[in-house]
Amino acid sequence: MKNISILILLFVFSSCEKGITFNLDKTEDKLVVEASIETDEFPLVTLTKSFNYFSSISREELSKSFVRNADVWVSDGSKTHKLREDSVIINNTTLYFYTINPNDPLTLFLGTEGKSYSLKIVTAGKEYNASTTIPLLTKKVDSIWWAKAPQNPDTNKVVLKGRVTDPPQYGNYIRYFTKIGQERFLPGENSVFDDQVVNGTTYNADIDKGIDRNADTPSKDKGFFERGDTVTLKFCNIDKATYDFWRTMEFNYSSLGNPFSSPNKVLGNISNGALGYFGGYATQFKSIIIPK
Repeated sequence: MKNISILILLFVFSSCEKGITFNLDKTEDKLVVEASIETDEFPLVTLTKSFNYFSSISREELSKSFVRNADVWVSDGSKTHKLREDSVIINNTTLYFYTINPNDPLTLFLGTEGKSYSLKIVTAGKEYNASTTIPLLTKKVDSIWWAKAPQNPDTNKVVLKGRVTDPPQYGNYIRYFTKIGQERFLPGENSVFDDQVVNGTTYNADIDKGIDRNADTPSKDKGFFERGDTVTLKFCNIDKATYDFWRTMEFNYSSLGNPFSSPNKVLGNISNGALGYFGGYATQFKSIIIPK
């Protein structure tokens, strides 16, 4: 990925204007890791190469970016399982990922609350490591309900709300996703939260509809559900490293193209200069049918 360093030029009291050319240094591709393990689920790892800053991303370029034939292991401290490369075709594009190898059943394990996990990746002669924890599910959603969308003339639009209980100790981090019917889970536009303000309380929270950042969603529809939707909320307790990654990632999403935003580094937890994260999720699910 391009590392861009822009110098702020001093103002010169002169009537002439000068053209400015920025010469951007070229850097090597970096490994990008998206890895996770959830309660009662197997680990899942996706490996890609970073794109140059001004690269155009097509289906062909996306397929080429996947890192193939890597050696990937996940351990729970007592068992170490070597993952197997697999693929799926979505919208005529082949996506590659690493998941469990059913031919090695003795080392298989599912994600468990309160356990820590390590990830090891070897590719192109380099080794990368990371660790995460699936926390105990201590922060929970007690109930969810819907309400008419405020200040929206479209009476078909509704909002989702939830009642959440936070335990008395500080340091509870969450990430949430929603899905409609049988569609896939999508994170909220701002999907991660800490408990600095709400620690030890029971409070009501707005639950915005998850968004697909690869789709062009009209801004007027962001956050709203519709009458007739069957909505499932996936509410996850996460560790601080997972929270920090998505907090800084979503800040960068929201400030993209804003010349007045402050520079912000995405905080990953992969060693050896790789980008991305390995995160553990303690999951809770709540569903509601919104009547037409």
